Amino acid sequence: MNLKTQKIVGSILTYLAVIAGAILFAGPFVWMISTAFKLPADQYTRGLIPNPFTFSNFTDLLIKLPEFPRQMFNSFMIAALTTFGQVVTCAMAAFAFAVVKFRGRNLLFTLLLITFVIPSQVTLIPNFIIFSRIGWVGTQLPLIIPAFLGGAFGTFLLRQYFLTLPHELAEAARMDGASLLQIFWEIYLPLARPAMAALALFTFLGSWNDLLHPLIYLPTNQNLTTITVGLSLFQTQYGGRWTILMAGTLISVLPIIILFFFMQKQFIEGIALSGVKR
Repeated sequence: MNLKTQKIVGSILTYLAVIAGAILFAGPFVWMISTAFKLPADQYTRGLIPNPFTFSNFTDLLIKLPEFPRQMFNSFMIAALTTFGQVVTCAMAAFAFAVVKFRGRNLLFTLLLITFVIPSQVTLIPNFIIFSRIGWVGTQLPLIIPAFLGGAFGTFLLRQYFLTLPHELAEAARMDGASLLQIFWEIYLPLARPAMAALALFTFLGSWNDLLHPLIYLPTNQNLTTITVGLSLFQTQYGGRWTILMAGTLISVLPIIILFFFMQKQFIEGIALSGVKR
């Protein structure tokens, strides 16, 4: 087998592997869409094309879960505020670690990276005690305010991107009399849009799909909780109504799909230039 034949065979095997992986990962999503438009009596049928095709599951969802629109709004509001807080604070911290020279910078950044090792479940009880004592349990504040305190992953991601920018930009701006705030706001932030888009997508996705924290801090109020908790409780109450549950799940994933399609170029560019995989 010559070299050209080996390349062709390798390309064919690569494409077959990619197609198999795509089918494997897309299978549950296709099943969800199919089930969302089936009649309850047909939810266990093997056919992927609904026969008949119905929208009744979406109306039944609003009847059995009237808080669904409010929970969708809560999820969007919490995810949007969390994303804004993470992007702003992580960008500021990353700029300080990448551009500003101060004593102990490397030590502080190392301590920040160590927090990657600590699982979020370990800090769950201490955080709950703190939020309980200041009266935030039962409100949306524990889901929003911590995002405005920065984060290790976002700071690391943006710092890696800032390090790829020429230091001459900051030095030239300083020679022209620009302050650090002006350099950060007018030079580094506009150039860091791809990395910030990647961080925004990661943060929005994590907040939107979060079930644990809303379930802990908003356990009873259906009008304050998020869509993940609402669908989870719906599954507990109506365990066999998969068609209605899949209709709600389909609606809940649409914002993520739309967001990714609008930001996929910046997302891929930001990940590629920062050299971070997650």
